[in-house]
Amino acid sequence: MLKNVWGVTPRRYLTTPMPRSLERKTLVSRSHESPVPHASGAGFRRHLARIFAPVAIAALGITMAAAPVAADEVDTSAYSHYVAIGDSFTAGPLVSAQMPLLGCMQSSVNYPKLLAEELGVEEITDVSCSGAVMNDLYENQFNDTEPQLDALRPETDLVTVGIAGNDFGFADVLLECSKQSLSNPVGSPCADHYGSELDDRIEGMRGEVSQVYADIAERSPNATVLAIGYLQIMPESGGCWPSTPIARGDVPFLDEAQTTLNTLIAEESAANGAVFVDTFERGHDVCQGSDTRWVEGLIPEDGAPVHPNNLGMAATSDFIRDTLGVPSP
Repeated sequence: MLKNVWGVTPRRYLTTPMPRSLERKTLVSRSHESPVPHASGAGFRRHLARIFAPVAIAALGITMAAAPVAADEVDTSAYSHYVAIGDSFTAGPLVSAQMPLLGCMQSSVNYPKLLAEELGVEEITDVSCSGAVMNDLYENQFNDTEPQLDALRPETDLVTVGIAGNDFGFADVLLECSKQSLSNPVGSPCADHYGSELDDRIEGMRGEVSQVYADIAERSPNATVLAIGYLQIMPESGGCWPSTPIARGDVPFLDEAQTTLNTLIAEESAANGAVFVDTFERGHDVCQGSDTRWVEGLIPEDGAPVHPNNLGMAATSDFIRDTLGVPSP
């Protein structure tokens, strides 16, 4: 039976062998690197469009309806260098606590920073950036940010990756479905509009997603690489129109699209030696109350519209710890 460096049997067994990087050093020092870039011109406009496109729904005339405390450091560190790669579901724009208002908009309580504290990581390099697409892992997203994969080093021993949602176009799809809902709130106008396009779009991303994980494995061959799935956005059925204006028949359509995307990420990451972290636990979608939901709705209280909040970030950190078999702090 698999046991980790803390001597605890994981509740969720990994589908791929755990690298030797699990056997690590005693905690010596801590260095937190988080870029706070300043966006320029068109790049900044593109950045805001990716993140806040759903807010434009309010213009349709529809009536729309304290940070977690870091756990005590453990006595020993399993990991010496942790790199967090990802988009806004990783960066945590507008989640309460310290956050720059421009650039990557990283929250000080996003899940990479929570996880680093809980694991006692010696050094974290969080290069997650709101609005990132897979191409930004290889090229500068802003003038003063480096390609995200450049943060990887041969000695990097833990990597989390949360990417592909913006490549799929979550924001644009939600905006289009919101507009379509005006014509038939109880029907499925968005499913009728897209047909099989969303499935085709996801399948068309397969090669690029696979390449991302192959390149990470090449740059940091001894790292434990975790592919982080996306938290549930819409409920399985029903919905909460008009506060989240998705037609009743389109709610399962969008839910299925998200699960299809998560499945693709799971398949391609595993094919390249990574471990998929399934965060898709039902009952915490945008239609739930503020004490239950992990993803904010279009009128957010704690975070950006249709993005993880404090509870969502803490839950994601818990899922990762559970996957690694690390006991709760």
